[in-house]
Amino acid sequence: MGKVLVKNVIKRKAGYLYYVDGKGNVCEAKMSRGGRKKSKKRR
Repeated sequence: MGKVLVKNVIKRKAGYLYYVDGKGNVCEAKMSRGGRKKSKKRR
């Protein structure tokens, strides 16, 4: 499990996933859902 080293270093945008790559850089990737919650299917 990882540890939080520093909080609030970057401004987070809705719909993006943030992670630390192998070189230690913080990367952002657009989520497939785009930050929206799943909608309930109507019957």
